[in-house]
Amino acid sequence: MAKARTILKYSISLILLVISIYFTVDGIDFGKLYSAILDIDYFWVIVPLPIVVLSHLMRAIRWKLLLSPFHKSDSVLNLFSATMVGYLFNNVSPRGGELVRPYIYSKREKISYSSTFATILVERILDLITLGVLIAVVLTWNSDQVLKAFPKDTDPMKLVIISGLILLIMFLSLYPPTIKFFLDKVIKPFSEKIYIKLADLFEKFRQGFAIIKRPSKYARIAVESIFIWILYALPLYLLFFAFGFETTYSLGIEDALLLVIVSGIGVTIAPTPGAIGVYHYLVTTALVQLYGIDSETGLAFATVAHAASKLMELLLGGMFFIRENIKEIPSEEELEEDIVH
Repeated sequence: MAKARTILKYSISLILLVISIYFTVDGIDFGKLYSAILDIDYFWVIVPLPIVVLSHLMRAIRWKLLLSPFHKSDSVLNLFSATMVGYLFNNVSPRGGELVRPYIYSKREKISYSSTFATILVERILDLITLGVLIAVVLTWNSDQVLKAFPKDTDPMKLVIISGLILLIMFLSLYPPTIKFFLDKVIKPFSEKIYIKLADLFEKFRQGFAIIKRPSKYARIAVESIFIWILYALPLYLLFFAFGFETTYSLGIEDALLLVIVSGIGVTIAPTPGAIGVYHYLVTTALVQLYGIDSETGLAFATVAHAASKLMELLLGGMFFIRENIKEIPSEEELEEDIVH
């Protein structure tokens, strides 16, 4: 069953990859694309690279806070190492790094893999909530530009409310008291055997969700979460200077943030290995539809931005993979089984 699920996941990912690449390059003049990539100021491609690394380091620092209820980490380096190895595996298997990252860290620190994995789920909730907040900010800050992608009579407040409701439902679906209520009132009356199995799994995950019970940490979590996404936007903003977008199209940090939101939502919904294809299509389409940039230049921007980011992930991920000195990584099926058992 697990193997069939893995085959299905990879098949869907491959289909998404092929379709997104097809629509991205459809009608593209490759000579013009090649020129657009060559004719930029590469100083502004190199300058953002330390910020890309800092964004990953900030994610490791926030992860330390999420782990704090059941594990006091003395080394941010170990957290950063596991994070970068996770990114390395995301470039091979969509979402595969989210299984590998907690495995590597729990193995090094000798702590529960299930609880460590649960903190990754908390991370995803936080990222979705932060995205929702940023969508509201961008709609307020840059609503005229954003609404070009929607029908003319679209009310921006409706978009904010809908986004908020979706995030609330997703948050409640993973919030421990909600899960416990569902198990006690729905599953237990239906099947004691299934209830016992799910309740046991829930107890394993409870530690990983413990940070939710600490309102005193909410402010720090909020600041760190928003800072992570700002650090995602800054390299794109600096890359505008490589293409001259800041003068030709008057693009600013709010536009870079908009691109991060568009690509973030898209890659979350339709993940491919390394976000290849999907990222290029979404960023290119946003630049073309929202700002009137030609397709070749838009794709050149997406390609350079993606390549620079992935280069850092591959280099650092490879270095830290060697550091971890792990002879063999369990398959995704085995890691999923470890979570349950």
